[in-house]
Amino acid sequence: MVPRGGPGPAVVCGTGLHGLPFFGDRGYEITITMTDGFSERVKCCVVGGGPAGVMVGALLARAGVRTLVLEKHGDFLRDFRGDTVHPSTLAVLDELGWLPDFLRLPHQELRRIRAHLPDAEITLADFTHVPARSKFIALMPQWDFLKFVVERANDFPAFEIRMRAEATGVVETGGRVEGVTVRCAGKDMTIGADLIIAADGRHSVLRKSARMTVEDVGAPIDVLWLRLPRRAQDPVQSLGWVTRGKFLALIDRGEFWQIACVIPKNGFDEVSEKGIEAFRASISETVPFLADRVGALQSFDDVKLLSVTVDRLKQWWRPGLLCIGDAAHAMSPVGGVGINLAIQDAVAAANVLAKPLRCGVAVDERLRRVQRRREWPTRATQAVQVAVQERVIQRALRDDRALQAGPVLRLLDRVPSLQRIPAYLVGIGVRPEHVRSPGAPSV
Repeated sequence: MVPRGGPGPAVVCGTGLHGLPFFGDRGYEITITMTDGFSERVKCCVVGGGPAGVMVGALLARAGVRTLVLEKHGDFLRDFRGDTVHPSTLAVLDELGWLPDFLRLPHQELRRIRAHLPDAEITLADFTHVPARSKFIALMPQWDFLKFVVERANDFPAFEIRMRAEATGVVETGGRVEGVTVRCAGKDMTIGADLIIAADGRHSVLRKSARMTVEDVGAPIDVLWLRLPRRAQDPVQSLGWVTRGKFLALIDRGEFWQIACVIPKNGFDEVSEKGIEAFRASISETVPFLADRVGALQSFDDVKLLSVTVDRLKQWWRPGLLCIGDAAHAMSPVGGVGINLAIQDAVAAANVLAKPLRCGVAVDERLRRVQRRREWPTRATQAVQVAVQERVIQRALRDDRALQAGPVLRLLDRVPSLQRIPAYLVGIGVRPEHVRSPGAPSV
């Protein structure tokens, strides 16, 4: 290893945040050396710099486990990602002592979820009574959340994140995953680790390379994401709008509305064939106060298609490899719980694995415990999502009669205490996790 500015080779693999060169945690440029046949070796290599990846990397490094996070992109600036930080995730940040600084970042606070139906406006969930310090959903761009966690993780000497480092597959020896192949700075290399954690999303390269079995749960919908300007006179925290076979969700992002337009599965071609004018008219009809600004949609280039997938791995692990977050279970956008389930996976994984990894104890048998801990909450949440997709959203898209506020919704609106039930399920979730992984030992 060579100090910055000193003599000798300067081999940089990848770049840091904002396109800066990547340096080791103590200010050294990294020269790659071969270790046991690998280009380099760490205790834990996390593939994927999304919510699950950066959080599990931060927690393991906090416990003193030498952890390397690989992210294939050069930054986190990708739009229309999960931008809802729920009370369960805010509680994790609070347990780490990070919450006050986090809430100083620009964000909006959603305390109630409301739905606008043709015949009524209904309050569906009230977060002001959830059993957590933060009784709201924080609306914040995912890149700000990720950047915040990485900045905190960089305080731990055992943490490294390497940008523009794309994992391309697993390295196996005798049926055990021993490392990953990586394309980094135009070169191929291999990184060995006691444990590989795949957090590389719903199209996980690692789970495919490791030949893991995926069960498709089913999703009858897709989502079109777009944004339109927000004005001072607009309604406050306006969420769901449903009318005449159309279903829109509006997320208040301060200067603009982030809008999810739900369509039938594989229905984008039909929408685009009707033209952008028809799409603008559809939005205006569903949400009348947006009619004066739909012209901001110049073409369908301003619309991003999210092909909704709801699936899960039959087995989340193999010897030497653990999948978490979307790599283990892709969630529906219903409830916006995907990022928060991913964080729960990360916390559970660190709780189970941090100490044995730090002490050099084999962890293969403990990987099963992580799946046992998180599989039931995942199945239960997906079951609720699928039920909402099929019995509410899909029916509303094809049958105008399904749009009326029936007796159950009216009762929910009239009895505030009932609104706490969906708020708990969305905001806290099934089996919330708490940080129990240790901090780094004192020197």
